[in-house]
Order: sequence, then C-alpha cells, then structure tokens
Amino acid sequence: MAVVGSILFGFYAVVALALYAAFGGGTTILAVILLGSVGFVGVQYKIGKWAALRSVGAEDMPEDDPRFREIHRSIERMSDEMGIDKPRVMVAEMGVPNAFAVGRKKAGVVVVSAELIHMLDHEELEGVLAHELAHIRNRDVIMMVIGQGIASIVALVAQFAVLFAGDNDFGDFIMAMVVGNIVQFIVMIFVMAISRYREYVADSDAAEITGGEPLARALEKINSADHSRSRIDEQASALCIKGEERSLLSKIFSTHPPTEKRIQKLRA
Repeated sequence: MAVVGSILFGFYAVVALALYAAFGGGTTILAVILLGSVGFVGVQYKIGKWAALRSVGAEDMPEDDPRFREIHRSIERMSDEMGIDKPRVMVAEMGVPNAFAVGRKKAGVVVVSAELIHMLDHEELEGVLAHELAHIRNRDVIMMVIGQGIASIVALVAQFAVLFAGDNDFGDFIMAMVVGNIVQFIVMIFVMAISRYREYVADSDAAEITGGEPLARALEKINSADHSRSRIDEQASALCIKGEERSLLSKIFSTHPPTEKRIQKLRA
C-alpha cells in the first residue's frame, strides 16, 4: 500500500513540479497548483457521489418499514462497533444483487439492491453491510477519488504539453488525446491496485464484526447470480462489493480481486 501510494503521489509530484517550472515558480503559483488540485478532487468527489446514487436510482430506505427495520438495526449496531456515525441507508433496483458505499465517516451512504435483500439471509446480509461500513470507516472512497483525481490531472497536463509542444493543429489534438489516455491508463493501474487491496481490507474488517463465513456465503451467492441484467454503470460498479467484469481488459485491470480468492481468505 505504501509503495503503490508513493508511486501514485510521485506521478502527481512530477506534474506539479513541471507546472511550477512552466509558470515561472513562486509562492503564488505553488498555491494555485495546490488549491486547484484540491478543488478539482473535491468537485470529482461531490459529482461522483451524486452520480453513483443517481445512476442506480437509489431511494431512502424507510426505517419504519417492516421489511427494512432489521437492516437499520444491524447498521446502527455495527456503526457503533466501528466508531462511525450511522450512514444514510438507501435501496435501489440494480437488476443484480449488489451493494456499495460512498462518502466518509460523518456523511456516509450505504446503498443495497432490492435483489440482494431478497437473495441473502440476515447473517449474510450483515456480512455485506459490515463490508460497506468498513469502506466508510477506512475512507476508501475518498482515497479512490484522490487516486482518480491524480490520474485525471496527470492526463490533462500531458495533453496540454503535447499541444503546446506542437503547432496546435488537428494532428496535435489527436496526438494529445492519445497521449492523455495512455498516461491516464498507466496511472490508473496503480489506482486499481490500491482498490483491490482495499477490498481485502474491508473483507477482513467485516469478518471481525460478523465472522468470515457469512460474508463468504454472501459472496458465493452474489457471484453465482446472473449479472447480465445489471443496470449498474462502470463508475458505480467500481464501488460495489462485486465489480462487473464485462471484458477481458476489465478482468486484467480490475478494481476488485477475484471473488474466489476473497472467499478463500475469509474462510482461512
């Protein structure tokens, strides 16, 4: 985690120094670069959270509804055990059994699909909920947004560098787009490595609360479901307890480790 995080920060440091030198240096330029980066990541975080909830049509889960009372009680109890505020709880028709969390300790949101509630027994559902609460406690969503923000910043700077170095014609524009995408892809490899590691950590933290077996059983059931009817877009899928594997490339550069390995670790 430290090695990958350092490499990721190294990409940002190189770009920041390049911008600093390109604009002549000085305290003002440094402040603009730092504040601009923070603002860019902040906007990504806010938009990403809103877009993820909107993309699945998430709605508030009524606490007084008999179908959801036990879910709210479980989340409240486990939140207390983890030392975080009870997050907002929402339900969505995702087409598949899945769940995800967004936000931070004091402003978290847990979204559960109606399909997941119908598929799992209460112990298994608690295992999934504990996993999502662990993501909130560990600030994993914020960490991923920072990583994605660095990837976007590095890609944008690479594009502008190609444009400024050329004649600003159509050929340079195409080359800038290609270079930007390649650079962003390279940086995202490290972001995805962090994401895979954080999934293992969330599994481990959930097992401390509910035991490993309920979450292992839940992952088996989720994995065996038909995910061809999924209505979850790519961005929200990266947040889910099971990411979608729609292509060979997404399997190789996945945000989630193989489900089989996660189940093995939980049962070990």
